[in-house]
Amino acid sequence: MNTTLRRLSTVVMAMFLALMVSTTWIQFVTASDLNEDPRNFRNIYSELGRDRGPIVVKGGEPIVTSEPVDDDYKYQRTYSGGDAGAASVYAPLTGFFAVTGTYTGLERFANGYLGGEDDSLWLDRLQNLITGEEAQGSSVELTIDPKVQQAAWDALGDYTGAAVAMDPKTGAILAMVSKPSFDPNSIAVHNAGDATAAYNTLLNQKPRVNSEDGEVRLSPYGPTINRTINATYPPGSAFKLLTSAAAIEYEGVNPDTEVPAPDVYQLPGTTGPTGQVQNFDGETCDPSGKMTLKRALAISCNTAFLDLANEVGKDGMQRMFQDFGFNESLDIPMSTTIGAYPGLIGGDDDDDSAARIALSGMGQGDLRLTPLQVAMLSAAVANDGDLMEPYLIQSVRDSDLELVSQTKPSRYKSPFSSSTAQALTEMMIEVVNDGSGEGAQIQGVQVAGKTGTAEDNPRSPTLWFTSFAPADDPQVAVAVVLENGGQSTNETTGGALAAPIARQIMQAAISR
Repeated sequence: MNTTLRRLSTVVMAMFLALMVSTTWIQFVTASDLNEDPRNFRNIYSELGRDRGPIVVKGGEPIVTSEPVDDDYKYQRTYSGGDAGAASVYAPLTGFFAVTGTYTGLERFANGYLGGEDDSLWLDRLQNLITGEEAQGSSVELTIDPKVQQAAWDALGDYTGAAVAMDPKTGAILAMVSKPSFDPNSIAVHNAGDATAAYNTLLNQKPRVNSEDGEVRLSPYGPTINRTINATYPPGSAFKLLTSAAAIEYEGVNPDTEVPAPDVYQLPGTTGPTGQVQNFDGETCDPSGKMTLKRALAISCNTAFLDLANEVGKDGMQRMFQDFGFNESLDIPMSTTIGAYPGLIGGDDDDDSAARIALSGMGQGDLRLTPLQVAMLSAAVANDGDLMEPYLIQSVRDSDLELVSQTKPSRYKSPFSSSTAQALTEMMIEVVNDGSGEGAQIQGVQVAGKTGTAEDNPRSPTLWFTSFAPADDPQVAVAVVLENGGQSTNETTGGALAAPIARQIMQAAISR
């Protein structure tokens, strides 16, 4: 073979090798990414051309189904039977599946099960291949209790905000409501242009919220955002539960320990009026300037918890925040947004000065939590210091109703001891019996709770209530947030407006 032929053969072999490597890479290494690429319309036709599995709430009621239609897609994804009002109750939870390739919520994070492509369903896929039967997705059965979900939806009324309820003993999420909501049926249409227009309209909607300065203020979160897990707010006095836990666990205090409670607290490292913090509405917590920790929590005395956080210090407060896992994202299966705390927000330059740490003691400053995280505060107390991992999917069943998987409750964190949990329970009961949370009282049932009214200037205060009940045998832990729902008056605090909402949710859960 002459030199020219050898060179030509080498080039041809190299080209064949490159082709083989490229084909192998595309078919095996990048196949998953290509299948999930929203520009891959062949995949969309494939997804909608099969009987996608339903999403079912507790009791067997389907809230998302696939209905046969006479068009190129073969099946229409339908939410709550096409009823816009009923679909809105679950929309931030279920999300939507659109012909544009955009899918959100459970439609996205449980897509492997719903579309029948999860690795655990390989036997079903093999059977369909052999028999030639049409592929079907699996049903995803949720922990959501429709009675509790509807109670939370109704109780929130026209407020912009969210409510979440969970079983503190297992971590199962019983209700997850976010308002304002939307109709996913408007996006699941089989016309790509209409679907895009409907989605863009929702993305551009930002509800108006109250403001202190009279200016028009809009929420940073639109209706497609699930506020329970992906919106963060200053937790206000609800965070005093964590401050109390750190003080009891690390500093050896107890509910009857007397703590300083001045009318005005000078933040450490500051001088003059700009570093002074008063109690809510300028009130005096106690004429003596000190009170028991239990009473301080019951009336939500700000200055007492500023001093307490300063005593615990940066290391203790940051440690408790991390021991709750608030700086970590959860997969429930949707990914949750992490919380923010001074020094743990994003880098070494974050301001975790003594003043910032003290201010965090009352839930203000550079501090943010999701409603789910605030519910987890109460859930840990209710479960003797063991925080169970929150989850939404109870089980998955294939098209033959055979069980594919079932969630087993698991402990997520243990932020404090059982004795600390007992002390906190005692204090939270006092909040509801004879404190700022009287609006959460349920006749014949002992409720443990904590109010929160978080300043959010120039927006109006964000209102909170978190609780669990019954206190002696907890069945439900709840968090309610009303985004900028207050007006800095005694009539518009978390105890006045958010606590009655939590009461209705707890009543629904207890009476199941």
